[in-house]
Amino acid sequence: MRLHILGICGTFMGGVAALARELGHAVEGSDANVYPPMSTQLQALGIALHEGYAAAPLQGRPEHPSPQCVLVGNALSRGNAAIEYLLDSGLDYTSGPQWLGEHVLRGRHVLAVAGTHGKTTTTALLAHLLEQAGLAPGFLIGGVPAGFAASARLGAGRHFVIEADEYDTAFFDKRSKFVHYRPRIAVLNNLEYDHADIFPDVAAIQRQFHHLVRTVPGAGTLIVNAEDARLAEVLALGCWTPVQTFGIEAGDWRARLLEADGSAFEVRRDGAPIGSVRWSLLGRHNVMNALAALAAAVAAGCDARALLPAFAGFAGVRRRLEMIGVRDGLHIYDDFAHHPTAIATTLAGLRARVGAARIVAVLEPRSNSMRAGAHAAALAPALREADVVLVLARPELRWDVTPVIAALDGRGVAAPDAAHLLRELAARTRPGDHVVFMSNGGFEGAPRRFARGADA
Repeated sequence: MRLHILGICGTFMGGVAALARELGHAVEGSDANVYPPMSTQLQALGIALHEGYAAAPLQGRPEHPSPQCVLVGNALSRGNAAIEYLLDSGLDYTSGPQWLGEHVLRGRHVLAVAGTHGKTTTTALLAHLLEQAGLAPGFLIGGVPAGFAASARLGAGRHFVIEADEYDTAFFDKRSKFVHYRPRIAVLNNLEYDHADIFPDVAAIQRQFHHLVRTVPGAGTLIVNAEDARLAEVLALGCWTPVQTFGIEAGDWRARLLEADGSAFEVRRDGAPIGSVRWSLLGRHNVMNALAALAAAVAAGCDARALLPAFAGFAGVRRRLEMIGVRDGLHIYDDFAHHPTAIATTLAGLRARVGAARIVAVLEPRSNSMRAGAHAAALAPALREADVVLVLARPELRWDVTPVIAALDGRGVAAPDAAHLLRELAARTRPGDHVVFMSNGGFEGAPRRFARGADA
């Protein structure tokens, strides 16, 4: 079948494209934001990309027939030229999550990982653990894992691991994506307010999480963060599935830090020691991710003790505190942080690793919630571990960053564009600094420009 995917360079839709190609479909797509790593992955798969959302790629011509089905990403809405042509022409269309549920997940043993943050790392880690256990799982990860050839694959086994996003499905389906997945094992990693463009408050997000809980069968398992009160409130709305909890301070699965930076920890289940883990990831939040993935893998039939050595071989996910270069004594990282909690926990983990060395945080408020100012009040506290903070405050940003800069007590500066930001960064860094770029977008290529020594 000929498929055209609108929004193909999003991490989810790019994964759908890879799976569709593996199933034998002819796949191409369009996107307004074509940048690595997803664009690189798609091009390596031989999937043609069209820049922008013009109607032309959907229009049939002798050398290029129109698609038989269009998969619509949730970034597109009415008024978009491609969407208006799609509706007027009568072409068949569906959403990415619905297509995935019907053509890939049906009949599989689905393990879904949900949460405001940590989903991508936990999903990639769970897929890695099942792979090391010999289960050859399929997966769709909302990022590019370092240990696999692509962000998605069908897999040879019956298990399928999927990152389960609470964001809405499409302009014609406002339910969260994860209601289409029908998992047998669901991880509820955490729940905080986010996606201010579609959720009016945290209670609205909790309702969507409860919709997910309603789809997990009684013969399945829920793996739930024991330290998250909002998730406890979700379960209090009704739960029909056995629950296992995890946490450092509480839970059926627990960890005791052996190193302050989270690079080594002991695992216990129901109070009994299982063994210890030493790995390359940092931070308390990643220890929590590890507990969640381990508990889910055991629920799928794996042996916990046998899996512990596999953590050392987990290479992480691109753009999750990814070291992209060392130059002139500067250690430079690219990180996906898009929420104040993710920013705070990432910087705390790095602080535990680097000690008294200076941390320079470079932030692009890029997510819809960030651009709307929904997290503005929490940003300065989230950046407390940074010695220097630079914020990309483009003129079109819908809120004033001045109060955030003021709250940083002289540690912060705003720049109106990437060129100004890179010049400020070059002037404010010195050998021995750890420079962390934080954005869930392309950041105009600033992280790698800086790593190459291009300071403007």
